[in-house]
Amino acid sequence: ERAMTGQTPWDGWDVYMLVVAHPDDAEFSSGGTIARLTSQGKRIIIIQVTSGDKGTTDPTINPERLAEIREAEEREAARRLGVADVVFLRCADGELMPDLALREKIVRMIRTYRPDVLITHDPYRPYALHPDHRAVGFASIDAVYPTARDPHYFPEHLRSGLNPHKTAEIWFFNAEHPDLIVDITETIEAKIDALRAHVSQIGDGDEVFPRVRDRARELAKGQTFEFGEAFKVVQMRR
Repeated sequence: ERAMTGQTPWDGWDVYMLVVAHPDDAEFSSGGTIARLTSQGKRIIIIQVTSGDKGTTDPTINPERLAEIREAEEREAARRLGVADVVFLRCADGELMPDLALREKIVRMIRTYRPDVLITHDPYRPYALHPDHRAVGFASIDAVYPTARDPHYFPEHLRSGLNPHKTAEIWFFNAEHPDLIVDITETIEAKIDALRAHVSQIGDGDEVFPRVRDRARELAKGQTFEFGEAFKVVQMRR
């Protein structure tokens, strides 16, 4: 198990792209890590596959209006973390499949933004119950290898000026067996501040934020720091 501590960026990668199913997935899973990386001058791109238009217990709200609200919340959360690039693919919430259509959309994002590291849901985690999370995780894996790197996949991309790209690492969050623990002790308040933007999901957060702190403390257990976020790292190239 490795720990990312101090001010040294992990392996010196410069561009990190998160591919997540719903607004707030990036902040709950990786908000402290994002804040650390942006503070070090790293470029972060958040790809929102859906806009969370079904993410409510209120049967009276219009899904299109909910999507507008959640997109605005995500833009504000990203701004608070220092992220300028948020892309909404606007796929249907709750209807994602790890098929060729979703893979093409993610490959297009990889070839556009050319990340060193792609961060996404771990689809292999036992009892990962949300089908959208699994779908995004599997589609992201298939997009990174081999599809985005090899020119004969989606040749229309090349004709439009998007060249193949090799991503160096995939980081899976919510992994059963993480092997990278990132020290977010100095950025946990930035994570919580970003989560505060998601009012439609957590209200004032009084019940949520203690659990966020407890989970971050649990992930840092055995480390030399108080709060952490955890990832399973798969190296794709050197």
